[in-house]
Amino acid sequence: MGLRNVRELGDEILRKKSKPVKEMTPRLSALIDDMFETMYAAEGVGLAAPQVGVLKRIVVMDVSEGRDEPIVMINPEILEMEGEQTGPEGCLSVPGKHAEVKRAQKVKVKALDREMQPFELEGENLLARCIQHETDHLEGIMYVDVKTGPLLDNAEEEEYAEEDGNGETSGE
Repeated sequence: MGLRNVRELGDEILRKKSKPVKEMTPRLSALIDDMFETMYAAEGVGLAAPQVGVLKRIVVMDVSEGRDEPIVMINPEILEMEGEQTGPEGCLSVPGKHAEVKRAQKVKVKALDREMQPFELEGENLLARCIQHETDHLEGIMYVDVKTGPLLDNAEEEEYAEEDGNGETSGE
């Protein structure tokens, strides 16, 4: 396993559509391991293969507090979307920034797991947001394309929170 370089906004690979995975190979299995290692090291909750320069329809996620519930989705396809939520999103490919993004509150997705076995997953709140964000990456779409507010600097937001005195930030 090893850390991969995360491609950043402006890298043309992030704007390309990923290709379906037809079979699991040792190379793709190693890619998945590397993606998890990279995501955890960067303190992210999700990572799509294009973000590490591979145009394959592979996503890894872990939105659990303990960082111990890894999810692999190969060839994910969102089946259902329901409700609405608006909240801040960041991205390992847009370091130091975030913006408000409107997403479905609940999603149902079908995908293949690491053993290429089909499964369905329903997610709400952060998991739903993460599924939508990462599957967008597979289509060459980034959150900066669908944001509802300005792109904000994380450091400025942290300074504002400290000045606020109660650790809360306002959603402008």
